[in-house]
Amino acid sequence: MSQEAVLGFDVGTSSSKAVLVASDGTVLASETCEHAVSRTPDGSVSMDAHIWFEEFASLAAKLLGSADVHLAGIGVSGMGPCVALTDSSDVPVAQAALYGVDARARTEIEELTQRFGADSLLEARDSCLTTQAAGPKFAWFYRHFPQLRERESRFYMPASYVVKQLTGEYVLDRQSASQCTPLYDPQTREWDKAVWAEIAPNTLPPQLLWSNEIAGHTRADLGIPGIDAGVPVIAGTIDAWAEQESVGAINADELFLMYGTTLFLVGNADHRVRHASMWGTTGTRPGIYNMAGGLATSGSLTDWMRQLTGESDYSVLTQEAEDIPAGSEGLLVLPYFEGERTPIQDPDARGVIAGLRLHHTRGHLYRAVLEGTALAVRHNIEVMEQSGLNISHIACAGGGLTADLWPQIVTDVTGRVQTRRKYHIGASLGDAFMVAQTIGMAESIDEWNPVSKEFVPSADFDYDALYEDYKALYPSTSGIMHNLAARG
Repeated sequence: MSQEAVLGFDVGTSSSKAVLVASDGTVLASETCEHAVSRTPDGSVSMDAHIWFEEFASLAAKLLGSADVHLAGIGVSGMGPCVALTDSSDVPVAQAALYGVDARARTEIEELTQRFGADSLLEARDSCLTTQAAGPKFAWFYRHFPQLRERESRFYMPASYVVKQLTGEYVLDRQSASQCTPLYDPQTREWDKAVWAEIAPNTLPPQLLWSNEIAGHTRADLGIPGIDAGVPVIAGTIDAWAEQESVGAINADELFLMYGTTLFLVGNADHRVRHASMWGTTGTRPGIYNMAGGLATSGSLTDWMRQLTGESDYSVLTQEAEDIPAGSEGLLVLPYFEGERTPIQDPDARGVIAGLRLHHTRGHLYRAVLEGTALAVRHNIEVMEQSGLNISHIACAGGGLTADLWPQIVTDVTGRVQTRRKYHIGASLGDAFMVAQTIGMAESIDEWNPVSKEFVPSADFDYDALYEDYKALYPSTSGIMHNLAARG
């Protein structure tokens, strides 16, 4: 007899992943496929929206074709905030503009900031306009594709595009919408119709839902083996927030920390929070608001170290770094190797390795890189707490958790207990859990994904002095950084 299962699917920057999960939380199988994004010298980073559903169909068919299950629900998520504009038949007008890595709309950011006022935007929308905001990208598309002013269009992010193809429903979750500054009003938690009409007059606003709400049910003509008509599909959300759901970090005073290509932080509060250098958003569920931040590099920086040293195995570098005392014997790294996002918001910042001496080894350097990213996390937490959040606990997930060293360093540097759960496979698990909970298959993430390790701060080394040096190093060197950035 077939067992009930749910399907979680996530579109990432470099790959998509699907996971099949049984009713008790057992991960039955997972599938991944890689893809590439397009990058141009003007700062555009884009992707063909068709790929999002093509990869869903391919991965779902593989999973369901090799398992004896009855599919009870589907959850979806994806990178974001992205902007894919299509005609009324869902044919893309152009490739989708991706999230903050896409810097095409700098002119539109300046124009809209001048139009609405930076202070007013922060007060009314909980975020200033940066490359992370979707609103300026709408303006960019309307400027460069005049046909958008002549006929009706629709707007999608990866999750909502997949939902539309599965169910025919045109929806978007409120968390994703809250990153469409200035189109979304966090006070009413609805679209601002007047601003929408000004920036995207012919684009039909999608209906807003909470991330775990049922958006619709699968169509009868999908043609994907194993997916019958009538399977419930939730609205879904942006990948980091789905991954936050996968470890249960959705309560006030908690911080979710995602160890990936970049480190991403989501702090929770029961009230609206804002800071000029961070991103204030609506949560995935009613009653929760977020302040989010992100480094520009982290996992990409450890990969750079691995390649630079010619070492193919991360575990070798990790072991060498474990043998180095805390503080890296006088080394200090600013991890701004591709600029920095929060809280300094400086795309022209550059990496710094300070304190080098001849006795330092690659183990010293690798540990100093991990400590540099941990110091950046502490910097983000400090700004969050200055803005009214209280962060008592960190829950973590992501590919950087295969060894204990990195999360232990972050725990020691921030002075906060951090928990890692049994599964830290990512957003696709969060998608599966959200739909399972919504249809009554699961009650708590603790049943599905129990805590497997607790990291407790060590008293062996006081990072306070190093942190003060860390904060002083950027303003002391930023002028030189910008000169170097202009030359290279």
